[in-house]
Amino acid sequence: MIALQVASIIAEYVVFLELTDEEELNPDTAVKMMEALGGHLEELDKGFLRELVDAFPVIAEGYSGEAQEVVRDIAHGFYLEEALAADDPVRLVELEALRDARD
Repeated sequence: MIALQVASIIAEYVVFLELTDEEELNPDTAVKMMEALGGHLEELDKGFLRELVDAFPVIAEGYSGEAQEVVRDIAHGFYLEEALAADDPVRLVELEALRDARD
């Protein structure tokens, strides 16, 4: 339950930073905030991070349009699966192949 709540907070933050017009939000500031968020996410306990990664697709259903895509892509955009697999070189290679196929 807590992972869904935290994922919702993160999603609101990311949607705001990704979709707010440049006239309202300085792009450099948005990038700095996204980088800071990414660093904090990678530092999370791996068990909780797994729950969080799994929560993003669930909460994405509460959004529509571009915001829904942004929320669905949070784990991908912040390389969170890679952070979870940091000690597993085989899984990292698999994730790299998946990322290459997707991008």
